[in-house]
Amino acid sequence: MSLKSEHRVNTSALQKIAADMSNLIDNLDTRELHFEGEEVEFDTSPGDPKAQEKYIPFSSIYNTQGFKEPNIQTYLSGCPIKAQVLEVERFTSTTRVPSINLYTIELTHGEFTWQVKRKFKHFQEFHRELLKYKAFIRIPIPTKRHTFRRQNVKEEPREMPSLPRSSENTIQEEQFFGRRKQLEDYLTKILKMPMYRNYHATTEFLDVSQLSFIHDLGPKGLEGMIMKRSGGHRIPGLNCCGQGRACYRWSKRWLIVKDSFLLYMKPDSGAIAFVLLVDKEFRIKVGRKETETKYGLRIDNLSRTLILKCNSYRHARWWGGAIEEFIQKHGSDFLKDHRFGSYAAVHENMLAKWYVNAKGYFEDIANAMEEAAEEIFITDWWLSPEIFLKRPVVEGNRWRLDCILKRKAQQGVRIFIMLYKEVELALGINSEYSKRTLMRLHPNIKVMRHPDHVSSSVYLWAHHEKLVIIDQSVAFVGGIDLAYGRWDDNEHRLTDVGSVKRVTSGLSMGSLAAATMESMESLSLKDNHRSHKNEPILKSVDDVDPKLKGVGKPRKFSKFSLYRQLHRRHLHNSDSVSSIDSASNTGSIRSVQTGVGELHGETRFWHGKDYCNFVFKDWVQLDKPFADFIDRYSTPRIPWHDIGSVLHGKAARDVARHFIQRWNFTKIMKPKYRSLSYPFLLPKSQSTAHELRYQVPGAVPAKVQLLRSAADWSAGIKHHEESIHSAYINVIENSKHYIYIENQFFISCADDKVVFNKVGDAIAQRILKAHREGQRYRVYIVIPRLPGFEGDISTGGGNALQAIMHFNYRTMCRGENSILGQLKPELGNQWINYISFCGLRTHAELEGNLVTELIYVHSKLLIADDNTVIIGSANINDRSMLGKRDSEMAVIVQDTETVPSIMDGKEYQAGCFAQGLRLQCFRLVLGYLSDPSEDLQDPVSDKFFKEIWVSTAARNATIYDKVFRCLPNDEVHNLMQLRDFISKPILAKDDPIRAEEELRKIRGFLVQFPFYFLSEENLLPSVGTKEAIVPMEVWT
Repeated sequence: MSLKSEHRVNTSALQKIAADMSNLIDNLDTRELHFEGEEVEFDTSPGDPKAQEKYIPFSSIYNTQGFKEPNIQTYLSGCPIKAQVLEVERFTSTTRVPSINLYTIELTHGEFTWQVKRKFKHFQEFHRELLKYKAFIRIPIPTKRHTFRRQNVKEEPREMPSLPRSSENTIQEEQFFGRRKQLEDYLTKILKMPMYRNYHATTEFLDVSQLSFIHDLGPKGLEGMIMKRSGGHRIPGLNCCGQGRACYRWSKRWLIVKDSFLLYMKPDSGAIAFVLLVDKEFRIKVGRKETETKYGLRIDNLSRTLILKCNSYRHARWWGGAIEEFIQKHGSDFLKDHRFGSYAAVHENMLAKWYVNAKGYFEDIANAMEEAAEEIFITDWWLSPEIFLKRPVVEGNRWRLDCILKRKAQQGVRIFIMLYKEVELALGINSEYSKRTLMRLHPNIKVMRHPDHVSSSVYLWAHHEKLVIIDQSVAFVGGIDLAYGRWDDNEHRLTDVGSVKRVTSGLSMGSLAAATMESMESLSLKDNHRSHKNEPILKSVDDVDPKLKGVGKPRKFSKFSLYRQLHRRHLHNSDSVSSIDSASNTGSIRSVQTGVGELHGETRFWHGKDYCNFVFKDWVQLDKPFADFIDRYSTPRIPWHDIGSVLHGKAARDVARHFIQRWNFTKIMKPKYRSLSYPFLLPKSQSTAHELRYQVPGAVPAKVQLLRSAADWSAGIKHHEESIHSAYINVIENSKHYIYIENQFFISCADDKVVFNKVGDAIAQRILKAHREGQRYRVYIVIPRLPGFEGDISTGGGNALQAIMHFNYRTMCRGENSILGQLKPELGNQWINYISFCGLRTHAELEGNLVTELIYVHSKLLIADDNTVIIGSANINDRSMLGKRDSEMAVIVQDTETVPSIMDGKEYQAGCFAQGLRLQCFRLVLGYLSDPSEDLQDPVSDKFFKEIWVSTAARNATIYDKVFRCLPNDEVHNLMQLRDFISKPILAKDDPIRAEEELRKIRGFLVQFPFYFLSEENLLPSVGTKEAIVPMEVWT
């Protein structure tokens, strides 16, 4: 009771104070407000170091505050604001209106220039606000906020500048100049007094906010307070269920227009409440008819129709015209429909670099992350937090992904990660574990998963992009997820059973052990108390096929053992997984040159779940990252062949824009992400994209454009985009000499019933054209020998594996729609001179036995004519290509810098990027990386195509079949033949010495693709199986 009465007393007391104050202010005369104090002059000499403009960091977009909060940083420190009244336009012809003139005021602050339009009455209202504030600041109201404000107002102005008092109506035309000067002087004086300049009424009068002067957000556009209507989203489920006005909600917001987007903020909290990107559907309409609102303004883009309300029709027209003019001037690139229907423009002279396999890709990602200053964006189909980005592991956990992210988050970098939320019954990638693990690291790491299968009714499609973006300036794009099984190098090793032993020159063993320990960070791993009683054995490797290292006499390895050094110091529970997480006693040997010394033999590259063979067994128990799930002493791993790229500058901004669009869409879509802890992201301006703080070494300039597959469910856009599909077809149709394709799938050749993408048809038509014109033309296609699904191929494989095989064969060689089906009627057997289908395979020695395994081709690569390259995440199938299904990202790189070369026997100018990548791929798969003896310059000549490419693939395939009786195999046409085939003896087991001799003739990894495997069987899922219930689109 007493509390309540006390509360009443307080409110009534406050009301009295308020009443007294308003009386005081009403009776104030400006001449009474002459306090002692100084004006602040900024006009320092340009050479003065204090005069250097201080940038407001981009990261301040994540720390916006309520507009009335004291001490907000709005302006560049130590930088004056210059005001100039440019023109006066007569607002109305009548003289009855008190303010008949509209003044255009141009303001300059550092690199930013903008204009505001104000009437004299606005100046009067503004002046009154400042007078109230001045009086208010003198009254010691005992609230925390007010006390803070009083303490921060250090100076009280000597004299408040005065406004002219006479009404505008009495002024003659010739006196306008004087009036302009008076208003200019008034503003100039106010803006030199920090007490007034920082007051929220001043920032509102000048149309500025906390986001006005951030260098990376580009030029300052229009700003101001508006009323906005709720709803208008393109996506079902985001708007009110009812129709008509009763369902709308109007809210007061601060609108900010930037060069490529609009946003609005909540004035009370300063929170960014929505971001609308400028795109090719961006339109502005004014009027009641278009907006169903008096004085309405309508802004459309691919994602939303935003309705704003102004205070007059003239005001609405002015806003509409000014927004359109600003976007046309600064962001016209985003309004256009670009080549291939892409959301992104073509950019000249962009730095780009390619990667074959994940070793260099992961390493550059780690180095770029280390340089991140503001933001890291990551989106993957699958992400494993515990993978090592630099291998072999010689610096403890320093280069483990979760450790890098935690370290950067602690330094203040904001990290945003989007993961594909899988249908758990169908996939075991456990994105929930990844999200939980990453979110626990630091509050600066935010992770979203999408889609929600029930609410979005998307069950069949996936987010398939693999992107890492650093500070919106460096972007990694390709087919490589930051996940288990992906890391590989040019060796494509099958075995990995050892622990790290290092031999150094010039360093004593003790000092090295100490140095090693110092470099380890503490993210402790438990359960590493393993007994290592027997010392590991190492075998002699003199004069042995490099793939068969480990065959020969065993000898003791007496050199420095990192594990032994740790054990001596009782550090076996430390976190160097590389040295501990191995119970191995024997294994095959490698010798790897690293920056820290030479790592000898038994080096572990793949820890725990990273050592995998997904055809043998799919991943399980992903929450135990360092526990093996297959026996690495009996089962070889499946090597992973993949392609990635990195882009800089404007191209990286475009990749970031796609990520931002998806992030902001997901934030609106899923209620749990609407909280302020998941901020809206803002795209940086293209005008600052050339200012690269960090550059990946080895990149070359080229013409670059981003491509994507995106739709309503994946990116919240009303028209789907399939620019990757369009680019593939365009590049194939316009290629003059050859195309080289590496892809995880090869499902194409449209019948417009089951398969719709036309990549295969474009290839067939291009070959027919070459044949008709008597032109030499080659097509190289490299795909996995088997699809990447669990299943024992010796019994025919699982249903999923067979379904993919069916569609791959249907594209290549089976049925009239296939490529060979389209070629044979006109070419007969001559098709063999135009197109080659291959896979990759390798072999090794494991625990004394010869083993072989396919190399899993996961690349999504197209190279044409040594001058055009497409690298991305999109497979050649309908899921990736059609746009409405999986979301994908790719880049097309066209060379502008050339080197002299040979094509079809003639001199040719080949592109640096495209030819470099093609030669690396050729040397790798053909086995010429360390042996430059063979000339691979000309990819079209008969000598290369027939004598090197086709004959190497055929010879390797024959030897593997002879030694291992590999599957898939052309001898096996049906399941009965399959049973006979696997029951026959295998040379590798019966006569390993002869087998070894045969294997020495193998060159590279290339093997011919078997066309007739199970050709007499129907490989589609049979009725009654769970795979048969799934719609056909899942496989295509």
